[in-house]
Amino acid sequence: MSISKETISKRFQEIQDHICGQIEAIDKGHRFKEDLWQREAGGGGRTRAIEGSVIEKGGVNFSEVYGKLPKQAFKSLGIEGEEFFATGVSIVFHPKNPHGPIIHMNIRYFEMDGDQWWFGGGIDLTPHYIDIDQAAYFHRNLRSICNKHSITYYDKFKEWADNYFYIPHRKETRGIGGIFFDRLDDKGSFSKEARWAFVQDVGMVFPIIYNELISAKANIPYTDKQVEWQNYRRGRYAEFNLAWDRGTKFGLHTGGRTESILMSMPPLAKWSYDHQVEPNSSEAFTKAHLKKGIDWINYSTGKEE
Repeated sequence: MSISKETISKRFQEIQDHICGQIEAIDKGHRFKEDLWQREAGGGGRTRAIEGSVIEKGGVNFSEVYGKLPKQAFKSLGIEGEEFFATGVSIVFHPKNPHGPIIHMNIRYFEMDGDQWWFGGGIDLTPHYIDIDQAAYFHRNLRSICNKHSITYYDKFKEWADNYFYIPHRKETRGIGGIFFDRLDDKGSFSKEARWAFVQDVGMVFPIIYNELISAKANIPYTDKQVEWQNYRRGRYAEFNLAWDRGTKFGLHTGGRTESILMSMPPLAKWSYDHQVEPNSSEAFTKAHLKKGIDWINYSTGKEE
């Protein structure tokens, strides 16, 4: 028997609960605030937001929306149909310490009339300061999860992330990428059950990865200059989300809750005219590595140029 949309939606809520519990354990003494919301055209969700001492601003959003798909969404998705159902979990954490990385994760399921369905999602990392060892750790863990399900996944989904999390008007990537996947259905050799197992594993590994990354950076001293750079890089993050992110556009086009859709935006951001970095600085190193195609796993071994 095929997995039902109700089963998928319930499991996404469990994953939301698990992630929130893990993050509250990291940011001790701070808890998520929950908002339950309803979508007038059908469905609703649970938005959970946190403002802590480790996570300056973060959100873990669950949504389940359905109804008639607006024409704008038809165009953006390139599909045909009328009735849709979409559910998923979307996460963004902006750390207080500029040495800590921004992280994003999304897992989702989409269903249309005419027996159309697919899974999508991914995880990507946006360090304010690129740390080669952390980049290797991040990508090794993603490769491990991918290889558990298919040895073809990691290379394909990493390249997809490099191309998706790219800011064309700046000619730079948003960060160090990760994995991105969409339209995963049962065409070819993968069953719906196999796709669903992979998506769940991506969601469950997320807090394990981020705990390691943020715990190593949360207590490092930082300067006002580094905060200024953090806010400059946050500006780039905001530009991508508003100008290029398909999930943001889909949410706005389908009448989703604006507060939940824009929870991914940083608490502060800065745009400086013709910003320049000092040669041979940490900022210059980061800026020079905002490009596609870097083999982060092998970079620290000297195999990557």
